[in-house]
Amino acid sequence: MRGAVGWRRLDRESLREELRTNLWFVPLIEVIAAVILFVITYALDRAAFSGDFRIPTWALSGSPDAARQILTTVAAAIITVVGVVFSIVIVALTLTSTQFGPRMLRNFIRDPGTQVTLGTFVGTFVYAILALGSIGQESRNFVPHISITVTLGLLVADLGVLIYFINHIASQIQLPQVIAGIAGDLARAIEMQAGNAAASAAAPGATAALAELPGDGGPVAAPRSGYLQFIDRRTLVRIASQAGVVIQMTHRPGHFLVQGHPYARVWPAERAGLVARELARSHVTGPYRTLAQDVSFGLDQLVEIALRALSPAVNDTFTAMTCIDWIGDSLWKVTGNWQPTHVFCGSSGTVRVVTTEPTYERLVERSFEKIRQACRGMPAIMIRQLDVLAKITERAGRPDQRRLLLDQAAMIERLATVSVDEESDLADVRRAYQAVLDAEAAHAAAGTPVLP
Repeated sequence: MRGAVGWRRLDRESLREELRTNLWFVPLIEVIAAVILFVITYALDRAAFSGDFRIPTWALSGSPDAARQILTTVAAAIITVVGVVFSIVIVALTLTSTQFGPRMLRNFIRDPGTQVTLGTFVGTFVYAILALGSIGQESRNFVPHISITVTLGLLVADLGVLIYFINHIASQIQLPQVIAGIAGDLARAIEMQAGNAAASAAAPGATAALAELPGDGGPVAAPRSGYLQFIDRRTLVRIASQAGVVIQMTHRPGHFLVQGHPYARVWPAERAGLVARELARSHVTGPYRTLAQDVSFGLDQLVEIALRALSPAVNDTFTAMTCIDWIGDSLWKVTGNWQPTHVFCGSSGTVRVVTTEPTYERLVERSFEKIRQACRGMPAIMIRQLDVLAKITERAGRPDQRRLLLDQAAMIERLATVSVDEESDLADVRRAYQAVLDAEAAHAAAGTPVLP
């Protein structure tokens, strides 16, 4: 029974992500709401026609033919606008795929403003059609006056939604807005990772616990191929506690699993087969990466936009600088408190699950190396990267992290030396590099020197 509860929780997480990333779920809800609204207004119209109460003075009056003409005109206008809205969405998605990269499409599809706009127009169209079909149902002279009035009210609301949608799309396709949206999702993923780190034991406990285990453990093969999107750590702990085993996930969210290839190890090794089926229910795989538990994917998205901006075909230096700023913001959040290994214990305090995250070194490399390789001969990009490295170095209290940052800064300075011909520009780059060295010197003066 407890296993079913864990599976339902995992399934809800996966289902929530799927429902957010489509263009049919919210419109479907609004269509259902429109049908319910029509049922209510139609019941009121029938009651008014039977003489149970008087039609309100604000309700429109007229003959059945006039009512049909009004509703036909409204329905035709709404479906035309729906076509225009869909066309705008397709253009926006095409622009996104071309300019920002295909991985940004999901960010636009999951946009609530687009989903609500489509649902509002489709819901109004369905309501108008239902009202049109109700004319003459009770008798030849029956006119749903209240329903027609509500239809016109919905039409006015649709006009406001259309104005909002045009402004919303114009804002959403601006690169700074796109970049800030990705950075916001990344910040939430970092907060979630920090929560997992707080819930787990200290990372050194993993090394000690695994060192005491006999052998290499029993491998568990991946049940299906795809990107690992989500791991339910509570379910993993429950499975390990019930089976009396220790589970180490050798792959993390963002990794591609190959069916039949080991993705976890179990101690004692002879129990690996017993937990394999339950283990398959503790994670979600899919055809794409998501930001739910994959911090490095957010960095990759920002780096991808920066690389496209630096390409000769685009040559948009300022967009690349914006990406570097937000990358620096994300690394600032993880510097000093990042735990690449999480250890989860059972109710008895025994280590049961060990999971991994990308190392701090890997996050730094993802953030700077590809952009550095693409900015040859571009002092503005080099200076912005060095400015970000100086800020992060000020925060980095651990010597090993500062060593990584200094190495990145040194590589940028060497690239500038061989690729920047103008002495004035080269001097600006070296001043930015000196700021990184000064930040390290401040730590050294405080008694925390960098590792050799």
